[in-house]
This record gives sequence, structure tokens and C-alpha cells, in this order.
Amino acid sequence: MTTQHTPDPALTVDQLDHKGTTSHEVYTAGFYDQPAWDFVVRTLLGKATRGGADIGEVLATIAAVRPKDDEGWFAAWKALGERTAAIAATCAQRGHRSSASRAYLRAANYYAVAVNAINGLDTDEQLLPTFRAHRAAWEGFLATTRWPVERLEIPYEGSTLPGWILRPDTSGATRPTLVMTLGSDEPITGVWSEGAEGALERGYAVVLYEGPGQQSMLFERGIPFRYDWEKVLTPVVDTVLALPDVDPATLTVYGVSQAGYWVPRALAFEHRFAAAIVDGGVVDVSRTWTENMPHRPLEAYRRGEKEHFDKEMSMLMHLPGTKAVRTGWKFRTRPYGLSGYSAVLDEVTKYDVTDVAGQITTPLYVIDADGDQFFGGQAAELASLVPGATLQRFSQAEGASHHCQPLARELTEQRMLDWLDEQIGHTER
Repeated sequence: MTTQHTPDPALTVDQLDHKGTTSHEVYTAGFYDQPAWDFVVRTLLGKATRGGADIGEVLATIAAVRPKDDEGWFAAWKALGERTAAIAATCAQRGHRSSASRAYLRAANYYAVAVNAINGLDTDEQLLPTFRAHRAAWEGFLATTRWPVERLEIPYEGSTLPGWILRPDTSGATRPTLVMTLGSDEPITGVWSEGAEGALERGYAVVLYEGPGQQSMLFERGIPFRYDWEKVLTPVVDTVLALPDVDPATLTVYGVSQAGYWVPRALAFEHRFAAAIVDGGVVDVSRTWTENMPHRPLEAYRRGEKEHFDKEMSMLMHLPGTKAVRTGWKFRTRPYGLSGYSAVLDEVTKYDVTDVAGQITTPLYVIDADGDQFFGGQAAELASLVPGATLQRFSQAEGASHHCQPLARELTEQRMLDWLDEQIGHTER
């Protein structure tokens, strides 16, 4: 393993959790005391440099939403999505293609926040209508973007996965290709600001797809996650390599958030990629679940007393003041397609690359951010398990803390795509 260091020292989680008292300290103090909402705001603001959000729109929206007002949170993002989508439609009707494209992209991201916010509501009746509004905005973006787009139908277990390939031009020239893999709850628009457009600008073709448990596969087809992602990524590779302008020698892959598990898992069995990036690295998904569980029921689960575990968890989840915990559990468990506390945990414990990471032969770039609140410490562990992996630290002093360093996407894009260029010998034209 090689490690690329930055000049700034790593900071501890305690330092990252410091709550400031004045407005100029918002980076460390946070936008909300609720970690989930704070992370949403950071993630949206980070999309602004690639047109995925407008900073004023985001800040004006959160200024009107009180903490813990779940209904107001959902309504605010849905309304912002509607307003921005209407702007996009008007621009398109008047022939302002670029304006329409950028507004559709923002609208899709705002709707995506509203989709996830539905988990805090009493019912899911708004889920499909809101997701379909998000998807309509994404389709509007595809229809107006300056980048050439081709839809892909990726064969998968008697059906297909939805996919798209975007190219830097229509020349038909053979070119390097970057396949981008979503995280657990990320919309397809999310990766646009996490390297997709940056790769297009450098001359890469970019492949986007949704796998089982992700977005349309979950919300419209009811197909849940799977731990053995090689069964997903290999059909993607087969489909992409059949395209006439894809160079097999420079096919690469990126995975963000929980795809920091899925991509390494697949790479242990799928060896046709020339290089890979995980943003950040994950060894064992179940740790982020068990680290936050009460000790007594967790010990019962580990003793095999699953019925007792289920009863205790059910009781704890319905104590006064636990709505946020129930909401979080509902949000995290939905993509696994299972009910019952022990059943979910049984499934999540399969998401572990410890025993297969040594089989990876693809050059791997592992991003490790200060204060990763979901998979802290696992990026360095993954890099130590993969022969020759490169570990890249991102620090709070650079503005690059938190999971997937949401407010440092320009820095992330520069470092990871420069590394990718060097791995495959690519030079921008």
C-alpha cells in the first residue's frame, strides 16, 4: 500500500464535532444539530460547482425550516424542486437549452432530497410521485445537456438494469471510459457532481447505471440490494465493452459511499478494469450499524438469541423520543427489502470484503476523509488489505472532512481524476 499525504494534519472526530457559536464557524458548527440534515446541506452545497445546486437556493430554503420539522423539511425541498423544474421547462420552451439543462439538474437534486425526506413522514404515499418528479427532471436534463447521451439496457437476471453512456463528443473515436457506481441512497444525479462531468471534460466517456436496491430498481421494481456486486458489475462491463468506441485497455470504475464496499467486492472477481476509485473505502458495512446499537440487545444477537434481540429492539424503538431513530432505521433498511431487526442484521453482515480483498489486482485509489461519520477508519483498513492500493487522505483543514468530503468536490475531482489519467496514460486533448 502506498499513501499520498497532504500537508495538513488529520484531525480527531472530537475536533470535527466541535459546535461553534458564530456564523463564520458554520463549517465546523454545522447547519443543523441533526447530523442527517446537516449532511444533506453539505452535500447539496458541494454540488454547486458542477451546477447541481445553487448556493442561495439551498441557504434560503433551510433558513425557513425549523429543526426536527420533518413535514416542513419535505415540503420545502419538494417546493424548491417544483419551482426549479418550472424554470427549466420555461427555459426549454423558449429555446434556452443551456439554462434548461442546468435548472433541470438542480431540480432533480432538490427532488432527490425530498424523496429521502419522506422517511420522516407518517406515510410513504408521497414516495412514488416525488421520485417520478425527480426522474422527470433527470430526463429533462438528459434531453437538454450538451453532452451526447445514449441509453443502455444492461441485461440482468432475465431483466435489465437502466444505464446511460455520455460521451464528450460525437466523433466515434475510441476513448477511455469511466463506469460510476452509486451509493446506498444516492440519486443518479448525485454522481454528476462527483466526477462525471469532470471526466467528460477530460475526454472520457462516462457510464451511469442503477443496480439492485438503488433508485428506480428499488422504488419502481422493488428489487433490493445484494452483497455479491460482481453479479451486477460484470453484466455492466459486458454491455459497455460491446460498444464500438470503448477502449478495453482503459476501462475504469468509480464507487461512492457504500459503493466503497460494492466496487472492491466486485473487483475481487471482475478483473477487466484498468484502474478503480473508491470514495471512500469500506471493509465491513455492518459496523456502521452495530457501533450505534445498544449493548444489551446486540449481545443477545451475537449469542444467537434473535427472537430476544427482535423484542428488545422493538421495545427500544418505540420509547418516547425515539422518532429520529425509527426514521433512520426505516431509511437504512428499506433497500435491503427485509423486515425484522435480526433479519436485516443477518443480511448486512454479509457485506464484508475482508476475506476477498486480497484477490483484487486492479490498481485501487482509496479516499479517506477526516471525520467520516459512517465508515470512519475503514478506508485505511481497506487499503491495507488490497495489494498496491493508494490511500489518499483528505483533511478538515482543506475543507475536506465528513463522509465523501461533500464540500471539497473540486479538490476530490482534481486528485482522483489526475490519478486516473496517470494510471491509464491518458492525456487531455
